[in-house]
Amino acid sequence: MKAAFARALATVGGLGDLLPAPGTTVGSLAGILLYWGASRLWPHPTWAVAIVGLAVLVPLAVWACGTEAARRGQADPGPIVLDEVAGQWLALAVVALGRSQAPGPREMAVAFVLFRVLDVVKPWPIRRLERLPGGWGIVADDLGAALAAGLLALAVFAVL
Repeated sequence: MKAAFARALATVGGLGDLLPAPGTTVGSLAGILLYWGASRLWPHPTWAVAIVGLAVLVPLAVWACGTEAARRGQADPGPIVLDEVAGQWLALAVVALGRSQAPGPREMAVAFVLFRVLDVVKPWPIRRLERLPGGWGIVADDLGAALAAGLLALAVFAVL
């Protein structure tokens, strides 16, 4: 039962296994939808949505991704996309906190593109985070890319 639950979470309900698009892109889009929905449905300030969401999502992602990776016998299998959901959430949370408002479509698009680029390229020191054990290694590099993406997005918005 725990393994099935971990698989469902880690693959975001099977999206990572089923869709033809790269799972990482699907996971990032799911993260945007989740953040957008939570920020619209929860009647609290943006910072509360960001913090509470991360407090729930990150531990779940570490556990589920680590459990599913171990079941598959791979360090970071492609169908595992909950780490991208957590990463995209963090990128949007940084933007929301830096601008004191929920991200709109423009902010979401910029955060999405920057997160995808940084998650693929994994510049130093982000790539080193993959060396952490189990689920931490799967999730930490995405969180590092997300933090950098959120900060870069804020810089872009400050210039524009």
